[in-house]
Amino acid sequence: MILPRKFYERSTLTVARELLGAKLIHISNGKKLVGAIVETEAYIGEDDLACHAKARRTKRTDPMYGEAGHAYIYFTYGNHWMLNAVTEKENYPAAVLIRAIAPLEGVDLMMERRHGRDTFGPGKLTQALGITLSQNYADLTEPTSPLRIEAGIQISDKIVTIGARVGLNKTPEPWLSKPWRFLVKDWKIESSSWRNNGFT
Repeated sequence: MILPRKFYERSTLTVARELLGAKLIHISNGKKLVGAIVETEAYIGEDDLACHAKARRTKRTDPMYGEAGHAYIYFTYGNHWMLNAVTEKENYPAAVLIRAIAPLEGVDLMMERRHGRDTFGPGKLTQALGITLSQNYADLTEPTSPLRIEAGIQISDKIVTIGARVGLNKTPEPWLSKPWRFLVKDWKIESSSWRNNGFT
């Protein structure tokens, strides 16, 4: 079942936590690629100095000001695409960065693209799934969309680590240490380990 728009229209922190265990799907070159979301980060509003929206509405940040449930994709570090799910109400810039997945379907193609390396990192998962700027603004709630997110399994609080966001460089406090990162502990790369826990 695809996650509906109302799922994303809630608090960004709630969405970031509840996206853990959901299935990120991309139809790439006619092949269905699926990964279980295992790490997320929340970015909330123009006052959040770690959020791109601190620069207000620009060509780059425009998707964040739009309707919840759409993709916000940007380029960073010169060679990485980053995928975010837009949250909350229109004209309030907030989004969840999807930081890591555990491959479920299309694993061979993902590993080929990653040269056998893992998908633990926002640029790594987009490379594995073939996600680029062409999917910016994609409606993640549309069942026929090549890029979408479906319900997976519920992840117990017992196996979730909550902590500070990473890679923020010189972002000042209190934004540097906000506990807005959610991570599934001890997840396995192998898709079989997730299939045995209710994904299929």
